[in-house]
Amino acid sequence: MDGLISIWEYEGVIRKAILALKYKYSLEVGREISNVFVKYLSQGDFIIPHSSVVVPIPIHWYRQNFRGFNQSDLIGRAVSAAKGWKFVPDLLIKQKSTTSQTELSGDARKLNLKDAFVVTPGFQLQNSVILFDDVFTTGSTLMEAAEVSKRGGVEKVWGLTIAR
Repeated sequence: MDGLISIWEYEGVIRKAILALKYKYSLEVGREISNVFVKYLSQGDFIIPHSSVVVPIPIHWYRQNFRGFNQSDLIGRAVSAAKGWKFVPDLLIKQKSTTSQTELSGDARKLNLKDAFVVTPGFQLQNSVILFDDVFTTGSTLMEAAEVSKRGGVEKVWGLTIAR
C-alpha cells in the first residue's frame, strides 16, 4: 500500500458508531458517519490523488445478503459523491467467506484473508485506487486487497479508513 489516511482513533463514540452500523444494522448511524467524515476530509489537507477511484473493501455475498449492505460501500459511496470522486464498487470481489476478523489475532487475520479477494475478471483497471474500509486495525484486510490490486495492474493503492 502506498499510503493510508485514517481520520479517527477506533475508540469511544466512533467505535460504538461503527459497531452499531455493522452489527445492529443502524443505517442512520452510517449516514451520520458519512456526513461527519466528509466534513472532516474537507477541512484537512490530505494528499489523495484526484485521479484515483474509490473502491470499497468488499464483503462476501453471503454476509452482504444477511446484513443487507456493505458498510464500506455505503459510506464510501456517500463520501465519493460528496467529494466528486469516481466510485467503483465492483473492482474487487471477496470470493471466499472468511471468519470475522474481530475474533482473530494479527497472524490469523492474514491467513484468514489469504486468497479472499480477486480483481473482477475483465475489469478496466485504474492507475490509482483508494481502498475504502471502515476500520484499520492490523492492516490485514487493506494489505491483502492492495496486494491483489497491484498484482492485477493497479500502480498506486491508497487506504482510506474512518478509524484506526
